[in-house]
Amino acid sequence: MPASDEVTLATAPCMFCDIAAGRMASDLAFGSDEIVAFYDVNPQAPVHILVIPKEHISGVGVVESGHEGLLGRLILAAVEISQSQGISDHGFRLVVNQGDNGGQTVGHLHIHLLGGRRLGWPPG
Repeated sequence: MPASDEVTLATAPCMFCDIAAGRMASDLAFGSDEIVAFYDVNPQAPVHILVIPKEHISGVGVVESGHEGLLGRLILAAVEISQSQGISDHGFRLVVNQGDNGGQTVGHLHIHLLGGRRLGWPPG
C-alpha cells in the first residue's frame, strides 16, 4: 500500500481523461467522437504524438473483446496522423506500454506515434 503522499497509476486522477474532455489544454493533432491525439510534452522523436481513446481504459492489459473496433480505429487514426505529419512514406513506430515494467507512466491506454528520424532497435 503506498504512503498517503504517493500517487500510483491506480489512484492518480487521469490527465488523459482531462485532455480528452477538454478540461486540460493540449496541442491537438487529431480528434473524433471517440479518439483524441496530441503532441507529447516530452517528445522522443521529431514527431511524437499520443493517440488515446476518449473512453477511460487503464491500459492494453485490460482491453476486452468489445474493444476490438476501438483498437482498430486507434491504429487507423495513428496511420492517418502519420500521413498528415508527412512521416508515413519513410516509416514510423507505434508503441503501447503496459504497466510499470513496460514503461507506462499514465494509467490510460495510449499509442505513441513516433517518427521523423531513423528509430533504433531494440527500443529499450
